[in-house]
Amino acid sequence: MNPFKRLPGYGPKTAAGLERQIWRRLPAVFFWGTLLPLLFVGLRRWLAEPGVGDAHSLLKGEYIAYGLVAMHWTLLLTIAMGCLIVMVMKGPGFVADAYPPADRDTPFLDLPPLPDDEVIDPAAQDQLKA
Repeated sequence: MNPFKRLPGYGPKTAAGLERQIWRRLPAVFFWGTLLPLLFVGLRRWLAEPGVGDAHSLLKGEYIAYGLVAMHWTLLLTIAMGCLIVMVMKGPGFVADAYPPADRDTPFLDLPPLPDDEVIDPAAQDQLKA
């Protein structure tokens, strides 16, 4: 049994768009967006002169850089999920397995038709409103 049996005639009908371009650039954006704030922290530590007053400023700069990296990763994860969703939705259709409801003994086709709702005459509706 093939779990990925495609529906005939439901091939990829939409060409790859902006989501593929973004998807290809994500690794480079991830690398540079992580490296630049960390390089800033390292350069600032290397150029700093030892002193008590400067330690607070260095620590604050580190916290800001780490926060930027965490925000950057969160943003890229959100963009990656959006790209994946668009790529899956643009992909081909697949055959789903039949899944009969567990609480039913008969399929829906064997049910009697539902009764029609009572049709109220428009003139009678006006009298009901008054």
